[in-house]
Amino acid sequence: MHDLAFWGSVLVFLATYALIISEKIHRMVVATAGGMLMLLLGFLTQETAIKDNIDFNTLGLLIGMMILVAITRRTGVFEAVAIWAARITRGQPLWLLALLAFITALASAFLDNVTTVLLIVPVTLTLTDKLRVNPTPFLIAEIIASNIGGTATLIGDPPNIMIGSAVGLDFNAFLANLTPVILVILLATIALMLLTYRKDLQVDDQNRQAILQLNFKDEIKDWQLLKKSLVVLGITIVGFIFHGMLNLESATIAFTGAVLLMLVSREEPEDVLLHVEWPTIFFFVGLFVLVGGLKATGVIGALAHWTLTVTHGDLLQTTLIILWVSAIASAFIDNIPFVATMIPLILEMGQLSGMNLEPIWWSLSLGACLGGNGTLIGASANVIVAGIAEKNGIPLTFNYYLKIAFPLMLVSIIIAHIYLYLRYF
Repeated sequence: MHDLAFWGSVLVFLATYALIISEKIHRMVVATAGGMLMLLLGFLTQETAIKDNIDFNTLGLLIGMMILVAITRRTGVFEAVAIWAARITRGQPLWLLALLAFITALASAFLDNVTTVLLIVPVTLTLTDKLRVNPTPFLIAEIIASNIGGTATLIGDPPNIMIGSAVGLDFNAFLANLTPVILVILLATIALMLLTYRKDLQVDDQNRQAILQLNFKDEIKDWQLLKKSLVVLGITIVGFIFHGMLNLESATIAFTGAVLLMLVSREEPEDVLLHVEWPTIFFFVGLFVLVGGLKATGVIGALAHWTLTVTHGDLLQTTLIILWVSAIASAFIDNIPFVATMIPLILEMGQLSGMNLEPIWWSLSLGACLGGNGTLIGASANVIVAGIAEKNGIPLTFNYYLKIAFPLMLVSIIIAHIYLYLRYF
């Protein structure tokens, strides 16, 4: 019976992924159907799914930030920032792509990467619309930069928060051990993206001149609402930076910001809630339950155990294998449940072998965070951007994203591999 559940859950998972990749049916419907199948076939119970697998912190963070962004967008501030960015880069699309990627990576290190893409993607769509260039390269660059930037600090990416709290590594430890390699990976990735799109991103001189004539101050439609929005957004960002010290989850901070802005702006709740990307939220719920099924039937545990048996307790081998396994696994399953399963296994392995675990924690962080760039559903930011793109009539398909991003993800893991070897061995 145990074997039946094990292979049955693998089958449901693979079938769901095949359907998501085929893009014949909307990914939200497929993921939710896959999650329901896990429950109907008894691979996990509804209670376990809700209590242990659906990450309400992630969902709350997303909904709270979507409400904040929906109200802030009405002020015209995203259009104003877009025009400012276009003027700095003289309307040259390649330089613009590089600037937006840098801003995204920097913001993702201090906000979480989901919040960052929710703020930056509306700016990008306004810009590409005004310049009449294809927005897809910009969106892909921002997804990748958000996951790279988020890897650099304790608060940038959920796997880092989980590793930090489980092992007692603080903000400065992440900064000292991960930021140097992240800077190298970011520069290499942006250079490769500019190389990939150098022929595609050409802009008509007339459109370029037209955007350079615009004054960004003219784009602000409601100065009163802008002041209120920026104050609330500022409070929320400060909350994110100190949420560990305040003993508050990031979802609580985001939701507090959303409710506060709704109170001071007096916007219609129904109207605001229409701007929440509900298909994206339900896609996550389906994905969490789907991975929960794999966890409950022991599939993720078996994968982690296999990793540890292959290395025979050799520190260098273990560190590098965990880097690669985490990267490939995180490209296909959300990195949050994967890291949650790996942490106790690594701790157990440390007790058995007595080895120094520090390099292994950095390899888990680098593999899980950077591996999320591999596919369109590897990390939360990817799914969010795909959802916004779809709402705006921009087809960001699974296969096109895979073709561009997977090789870039492999390059980043090769750089991380070299870094771990040189720094710790």
